[in-house]
Amino acid sequence: MKKMLFVFNPRSGKEQIKGQLMEILDIFTKAGYELRVHVTQKQKDAMDVVARLGKKVDVVVCSGGDGTLNETISGMMKLKKMPLLGYIPAGSTNDFATSLGIPKRMPLAAWDIVEGTPFAIDTGTFCEDRNFMYIAAFGAFTEVSYLTSQDRKNLLGHQAYMLEGVKSLAGLKPYHMKVEWDGQVLEEDFAFGMVTNTISVGGFKGLVNQSVALNDGLFEVLLIRMPRTPVDLSNIISYMFLREEPNEYVHKFKTSSIRLTSEQEVDWVLDGEYGGSRTEVTIGNIRENVQILLRNHPEEESGRKQIE
Repeated sequence: MKKMLFVFNPRSGKEQIKGQLMEILDIFTKAGYELRVHVTQKQKDAMDVVARLGKKVDVVVCSGGDGTLNETISGMMKLKKMPLLGYIPAGSTNDFATSLGIPKRMPLAAWDIVEGTPFAIDTGTFCEDRNFMYIAAFGAFTEVSYLTSQDRKNLLGHQAYMLEGVKSLAGLKPYHMKVEWDGQVLEEDFAFGMVTNTISVGGFKGLVNQSVALNDGLFEVLLIRMPRTPVDLSNIISYMFLREEPNEYVHKFKTSSIRLTSEQEVDWVLDGEYGGSRTEVTIGNIRENVQILLRNHPEEESGRKQIE
C-alpha cells in the first residue's frame, strides 16, 4: 500500500480546510493511500515533521499557504531521497499554485494529486542554509507578508497585502547593494528586489515576464532603483501594477545564480516568510529537483515538463 504524509496548516486562508478535511481524506483513502496526518502547531513544524517522517512515505502532501509549502520543501530537502510532492493551496494569495495551475477548490486539488503525474520543478537555495520555492525578495512591500497577522489575512484576504503595501509607500528607503551575476555587476540604491520562479507575485501576474519556465534552471530577477521624485515613484508603480512599459528604474534579467552584498543588514522574505537579515546573500537554482503531482499536463511554453 502506498504511504502518504498529509501536513496541513488549519489557520491558512480563513481556515477553509475545516469544512473540507473529511472529503480530502476520503479522496486519499479511496485512492489506496495509507495516511498519516499532521496538523501544524507552530512555525517550522511542517519542516520538522517532513524531515522526520518523509523518508517513510511515497508522497508528502501539504495544505496551507506559500509559507507552509516553503517549510514542506525545506523538510524534503533534508532527505536523501525525496518523495513526491502534492499541494493543496489554502493561503491568501497562493502564487505558486497559480503558476502550476492547481485548482483553488481544495477537493479538486486533492483529486489532481491522486490522478496526477510527476512533474519536475526548480527550487532555490538561499545562502546555502535555507531553501525557497518561488521567491526571495527584499525592500518595499516585502515586510507586508510577514508583518500582516494571520488573523488579519483571514479577515481581509488578499486585500490585506494591498492595504499594508500602500501604507509602506510613504516609508520607502534605499538599500545600497552590489549585485553580481554571470560576470556582470550592478551597484545602485534599490527600493525593491526579487529573485523568482513564478508567474504570479502577491496575486499580480504583471510583475514577472510571461516567458517564465519553472524548470529551466533560471530565475527571473527584478530590481527597482530608488525613485528620486514623486513622478519617478508614480512611474514605477504604474509599471508594477498597470503593466506599462519598463523605465530606467527597472532592471530585469534571468540567471541561475546571483550574489547581493550591502554594508548594512537587509531583511529578506522567502516565499512570504521572514528569511533573516543579511549583508551578503547568495542565491542558486537547483534545476528540476522536486517532483510535484499535477493532473493537467502543461503546454511546453508554460514551463512545466513531464518526467519521462
